[in-house]
Amino acid sequence: MLLGVDVGGTFTDAVLAVDGRLVTAKAPTTPGDQSEGVIAAVDAALERAGHSGDRVERFAHGMTVATNALLEGRGARTALVATEGFTDVVELGRQARAHLYRLCAARPPPLVAPELRFGAPERMGPEGVVRPLEASGADALCDAIAAAEPEAIAVVLLHAYRHPEHERALADRLAERLPGVHVSVSHDVVGTFREYERAATTEIDAALSPLLGGYLRRLVGRAVEAGLPEPAIMQSSGGLTSAGRAADHAALTVLSGPAAGAAGAAYAAVAAGEPDALCFDMGGTSCDVCVVDSGRARETPGREVGERPLALPMLDVHTVGAGGGSIAWVDPGGALRVGPRSAGAEPGPACYGRGGEEPTVTDANLLLGYLGEEGGLAGGVRLDGAAAERAVAGLARELRLAPAECAEGIVRVASAEMARALRVVTVERGVDPRRYALLAFGGAGPMHATTVAAELGMARIVCPPASGVLAALGLVVSERRRDAQRSVLLAADHLDQAAIADPWRELAELARAGLGDPGASLRSVYELRYRGQAFELAIEREGGPAEPAELEDAFARAHEERYGYADPDGVVELVTIRVTAAVPGPDLDLAASAAGAEPARTAASRAATFDGERHDAAVLRGAATPGVELAGPAVWELPDSTLVLPPGWRARVHETGAVILDRDEPA
Repeated sequence: MLLGVDVGGTFTDAVLAVDGRLVTAKAPTTPGDQSEGVIAAVDAALERAGHSGDRVERFAHGMTVATNALLEGRGARTALVATEGFTDVVELGRQARAHLYRLCAARPPPLVAPELRFGAPERMGPEGVVRPLEASGADALCDAIAAAEPEAIAVVLLHAYRHPEHERALADRLAERLPGVHVSVSHDVVGTFREYERAATTEIDAALSPLLGGYLRRLVGRAVEAGLPEPAIMQSSGGLTSAGRAADHAALTVLSGPAAGAAGAAYAAVAAGEPDALCFDMGGTSCDVCVVDSGRARETPGREVGERPLALPMLDVHTVGAGGGSIAWVDPGGALRVGPRSAGAEPGPACYGRGGEEPTVTDANLLLGYLGEEGGLAGGVRLDGAAAERAVAGLARELRLAPAECAEGIVRVASAEMARALRVVTVERGVDPRRYALLAFGGAGPMHATTVAAELGMARIVCPPASGVLAALGLVVSERRRDAQRSVLLAADHLDQAAIADPWRELAELARAGLGDPGASLRSVYELRYRGQAFELAIEREGGPAEPAELEDAFARAHEERYGYADPDGVVELVTIRVTAAVPGPDLDLAASAAGAEPARTAASRAATFDGERHDAAVLRGAATPGVELAGPAVWELPDSTLVLPPGWRARVHETGAVILDRDEPA
C-alpha cells in the first residue's frame, strides 16, 4: 500500500493506492497541529480500504507548516553570522522599492533582529583566504552568540559558495559551544554566489527549521503509533526527501503543498494523453497554477515567497488568494472583490454551519446551484443553504444587487482572478495558453474550470481522477530527489569541456550520495547569460556533462524564444551548474482503478444559473467510469470535487477516469 497525505488550508487529503485501486479520504485541517488532521485523514482512508497502517509500504507527506510560518513572519529566535562589515546584508537587500509607485510600501523585515547579527573576524575572496579565521576570534564570536541565547543560527560568509572552509569551522565550533541549537550554513543550504539571496535563504532555513523539526517529530511519533512508516517529505522542487533532511533544512519545503499538486497534475496530464497542460488547483484557501510541458512541471532556480527570496530550485507555481473559502467584500471604491482573506478551516464558509458569517465563493456556488444541500461535500461537510443566503444577502444589500446577482458576481470575480494568475505563467512569459489543455483539480477547480477556460480562449479541459485530492496522489507517485548546485562563473573563452565536466562530476557524486542511491538517474541544469546581464536562462539536459558548443547553441535558441533575439557577438557566461539525482516514483494503473469504480448514478435535476439564466441541470453523483458521456447543463458530484458543465460544453470519460471537457463548435 502506498499512502500520500497533503495538508491544505481547509482540508487534509489522503490517497491510498491498494490492490489496484485508489482509496481517498478527507479530514478537516487542524491549524494548531497539522499532524492531528494528517492522522485523521489516514485513519479515514484506512477504514475505507479495510486495512491497517502496518501494511503501508511508503508514506509521503506535503504540508504548509513552513509556508505559513514564513508568510506570518514566525520562526525561532535566530542569530546571523556574516563576515565583518556585511552583517546587514539581509536588511539592505537589493535596495529596490517593494512597489514602484507606492513609496511608503516596505518589504517585510528580516527574520533576524539587528541585535542578533554578529560579524565574523575573517574574509574570503574569490581566490581564497584574505583574512584567516583565528581560533581566538572564533571563540570570542561563539561566546557572544551564546550570550544572546539563540534557538537557531545562520552562518553566511563571503564567497563560501566557492570556499566553505571558514563556514565549516564556525559551524563545528558553534555545535560544540551550543549543543542542541540548530545551525544552517550557506554553502550547504544554497550554492549561489549572490550574497543577498544566499543570506536571505539561509536566514529562512535557520529560522524555520526548529519549527518544522518539532512538527515532523510529532508527526513521526504519531505515524509510528499508527503502525505507519516514517513519512518522506515533499520539497518545493517536486521531489521527496527524508523527514530528517526536511527538519534540518526547512527552506526546502516552503512550497511543499503546491509542489505536490503540480507533481500530481503532471502525472495525470500524461496519463490522460495531454502532456502539455496549464494546471489549475483551486482549494479552500488559495489557487495554485503552473505549466506542464511534455509531462514535466516547469521549474525555476528561485523565487520570492512572501516577498522574501529563496534561491533554491522549485517548481514554478504561482499562487493567488482565491479559493472556495475566499471572502467576498466591497473595496473603498465600491467594487466587488474576492480574497485574499479566507474563512479557512475554522469557521469556514457560512454554509458549513460552523459559525462563519461572511460570504465566500463556496456560499455563492451553493446559491447558484453548483452545489447542493442534499449532496454535501467531501469530508462529511453538510451544507446550509439558508446560512449561505444570509451571508450573500448582506453583501448584496451593500452592492444594491439581488442575492443571485451578487452570487454570480462573486464567482465571476474569483474566476477572473484565477485567469489572471494563469496569464502570469503564460501570456506574460510569451506562452499562448490556447495551445494547452486546462487541467483543473482541487475541491473547487472543476467547478470553475469552464469559466476560467473561456477567459483564456481555451477549448479543452481535463478533470483528472481523484481531482479533489490530486496533490495527495502526486505525493504517492513522486520521485525521490536530491539537488546539488554550484556557481562556477565561467566565460565562453574559458569554457572548455573539463571546466564543465569536473564540477559536474563532483555535483553528481554529491547528489547521488545524498540520495543514498549510486544508480540514481541524473539530469542537469546550466544557467547561462550574456556578459553584462544580471539574469540567467536555464538550459536543461539529461545524462552526463554538456559540451560547451551545445550549451551556447541551446542558450542562443532559448534567448531568442524568450526575448526575440540572440546576440551572435555576445560573450556567453556559464553561471551555475545544478545536478539532480532522482529515483522515479511508482507507476499506478489508473485505468484499472477507473474500470473497477462503481459507476455514477443520475440524481434529480437541479436549477442552476449560467450567464444570468436559470437552467434545469442534470445531476450525477459518484465516480467517473470510462465511456460515460455527458452534455451540459449538468453538475457532476464526483467523490472529492464537483464538476460544473454549462450549456455548450460536453464531457467524456477517458480510460484513466479523467473527465475530458470540450466546448461545442459554434454553429
